[in-house]
Amino acid sequence: MAAVAVHQFAPCITCHAWSPDRSMVAFCPNNSEVHIYKLSEDKWEQAHILQKHDQIVSGIDWSSRANRIVTVSHDRNSYVWNYEGSEWVPTLVILRLNRAALCVQWSPQENKFAVGSGAKTVCICYYEQENNWWVSKLIRKRHNSSVTSVAWHPNNILLATTSTDGKCRVFSTFIKGVDTRDSKAGSSSDSKFGEQILQLDLSFSWAFGVNWSPSGNTLAYVGHSSTIYFVDDVGPSPLAQNVAFRDLPLRDVLFISEKVVIGVGFDCNPMVFAADESGMWYLCQIPWGEEDVINWSQVWFAVF
Repeated sequence: MAAVAVHQFAPCITCHAWSPDRSMVAFCPNNSEVHIYKLSEDKWEQAHILQKHDQIVSGIDWSSRANRIVTVSHDRNSYVWNYEGSEWVPTLVILRLNRAALCVQWSPQENKFAVGSGAKTVCICYYEQENNWWVSKLIRKRHNSSVTSVAWHPNNILLATTSTDGKCRVFSTFIKGVDTRDSKAGSSSDSKFGEQILQLDLSFSWAFGVNWSPSGNTLAYVGHSSTIYFVDDVGPSPLAQNVAFRDLPLRDVLFISEKVVIGVGFDCNPMVFAADESGMWYLCQIPWGEEDVINWSQVWFAVF
């Protein structure tokens, strides 16, 4: 597969996030700063530098509706950045962590975001207008090790997490006054905050990236044992299957449709997994360059 374009922004990039229209990208060049570059006439130009953290920025997410950026860092802090005038203005987030923040993701409705940490906890953050800051409620005593990835269900209530204890878990994040009792959310809106809906012990190694299908009916996550796991009917009696492969482990996973998943990791090449008519998942052998099979430009922007 030939690259669409190659740009050297920094010797090392720790994390990144695209703007909603893909015209800008925010990334951490392996330090305490976040650099924002803008595409102008086929050339990327530096537009802003966000400076507030004291240590390496470990997670960035750019909201698609409100045009907000949330950042987390090894300094145990998080900031929500709003674009006001011509500058990005930070708003304090009260995380209450005693270990590094490792990952972050906005909820689908963007009224909350989740932060995974090395403190074995997950922070669910929401905005308090009276004090003009973001506060957090913590999911404690559920993980036995660092939380490596978080993923929101489309209903804005359920949250999936992976951890270096090898497990994938699903929690309810319903917060009174922030979320509503929506019938579309089903029984998940009746669960208390922090209630564990499901724990998956399928991996015997570290678990990394996790993601929901667009409908929320299927959950996928990856383990450090070069295995990807698929779970249908998430609930008391889930249907699980795994696909092992000979390449190096995957680091993250993304659904591009209900039946197609892209995995990326230490092998430096994307992998394509698909489900057949019976619902069985398998690794696709797709030669690079067959653009009619997979829209690789969509994969490039979504994953990389």
